[in-house]
Amino acid sequence: MIELRVGDSRAFFEAPFHAYRPGDGYVSPLRGDILRMLDAKANPLWLSGNPFRFWTAHRQGRPVGRIIAHVHGQSNTRHGTNRAQFGFFDCADDAEAAAALLDAAASFARQSGKTELVGNFNLTAMQQAGVVTDGFSARAYTDMVVNPPHIPALLAANGFEPFFPMTTFELDIRAVAPQTRALDPSAGFSFAPIERRSFPERMEQARLVLNGGFDKNPMFVPLTPDEFRFQAGEMMSILDPRLSSVLLKNGRPVGTIVCIPDLNGLLAATRSRIGLLTPFHYLRYRLRRRRAVIIFYSVIPDLHGQGVMGAMLARTVTALKDAGYESLGVTWISDVNAASLRQMERLGARPLQRLHLFRKGLS
Repeated sequence: MIELRVGDSRAFFEAPFHAYRPGDGYVSPLRGDILRMLDAKANPLWLSGNPFRFWTAHRQGRPVGRIIAHVHGQSNTRHGTNRAQFGFFDCADDAEAAAALLDAAASFARQSGKTELVGNFNLTAMQQAGVVTDGFSARAYTDMVVNPPHIPALLAANGFEPFFPMTTFELDIRAVAPQTRALDPSAGFSFAPIERRSFPERMEQARLVLNGGFDKNPMFVPLTPDEFRFQAGEMMSILDPRLSSVLLKNGRPVGTIVCIPDLNGLLAATRSRIGLLTPFHYLRYRLRRRRAVIIFYSVIPDLHGQGVMGAMLARTVTALKDAGYESLGVTWISDVNAASLRQMERLGARPLQRLHLFRKGLS
């Protein structure tokens, strides 16, 4: 028999460790980051008036599944939708547990007056998004969703249909030919690294470029300074300043790439908890890091189609190679984003995972 609990944040963090097998490849965000996301007094998404609720499903006292549901009012207003969103749907291959969780999320959506339930969003379109539908055996990178094949099957069994296809990518840095594309300094272009001493200024510039470059993207909602700082979390402590930068033109921020070392090896070794052995694991990770991941990249609209993004990616790939990195992950790109897909093809990146959002109409 399934017991459904509301608001148990400890069980919410622990559920995937009981639901999934080690071979499924799931790697959790840090426990502290999960708890911050769920904190109604800390997360700007909740502080801006968006209702939410989260549940865990327990069998014989153990959490075997979880889900969160919320209404992103700013997204509905911007895109003319009337939906609630679900996220962090992680569940054992347990039909009863899955039905209880999804029914709870659907009831929340109906009570909120919404006509559609859509996910995964962990928690918005600018964070982890999607459900893996192919490429289950791939070794994912930080900020990529991981789930076994039974998750999309459970969603389908409960009346959800896939839409909005996406792909993540991986690039073998060792096999990349020397990059020759560059931006001419005489045209006013210069790169400013994102490093500790300039971190707040550079991240605010990155936010402005992100909001400008993504303005026309489906489901995008401009990030406020508070939201951006919250999502960046403790990024400063793990940044490699050789990899992330803001592109300036005559002093004006016009492009950005935020690329960080992949943390999944460290998180898996520590089970995403900070404990006595964490400093040892962190030191070993720093000495052995060979994988990196691009969290996002963006160019302001008036420079689209002028080769700026290609030159920025080429510079980052060269920096990765010079720093001894061997592989690069790129978080999800939707099928409708033809320009970014062409960039991946030019780089020689290969598809890693296939993902979809899932939706269900509510009567």
